[in-house]
Amino acid sequence: MAAEQMADRGEEQDRTPPTATPSAAAPASPAPEPAPVPPARPLDAIDRDILRILQTDGRASIRSVAERVHVSRANAYARINRLVEDGVIRGFGARVDHERAGQGASAYITLKIVQNSWRTVREQLQALPGATHIALVSGDFDVLLLVHTPDNRALRELVLTRIQSIPEVLSTRTLLVFEETDLGPRPDRPAELA
Repeated sequence: MAAEQMADRGEEQDRTPPTATPSAAAPASPAPEPAPVPPARPLDAIDRDILRILQTDGRASIRSVAERVHVSRANAYARINRLVEDGVIRGFGARVDHERAGQGASAYITLKIVQNSWRTVREQLQALPGATHIALVSGDFDVLLLVHTPDNRALRELVLTRIQSIPEVLSTRTLLVFEETDLGPRPDRPAELA
């Protein structure tokens, strides 16, 4: 459908604000360090309701969000923009079934790294194909990395060739994921942000 037709029907204006970039369009190369974000303003009950709606359905229209939280479209639009500007909403994306998308092998990889090398290691891990989550953690290891690869051979190459060749990585342990369940927000679950 042409953009003009959508605009004529009022659909284009009702979509989530263009200031948020879809995560699916993010470049594969590591992004530069983001500029410091000012502290977020306090959230009220309407803001939390908006977040809950958008976490459940990131494609919800402004009109739909406004109706569900009982505010005007202009107010809903302004609130969503503020949540994006404050860094509360970091982007909008799709939840992907990695196996159906050709990424049949998933694993959590724990890493022990050289002290004070987190930023260097993080930069290199962000460049890895299939890396979807990186966390600096406490405990028996320093970093927890979630990866999705096409198969076990690709996973083996990723760990043995790419990750273990990073000079600051002292050791790794790979935990294969046999089955996973997305616990993202759902209307039938209690609110996490209340």
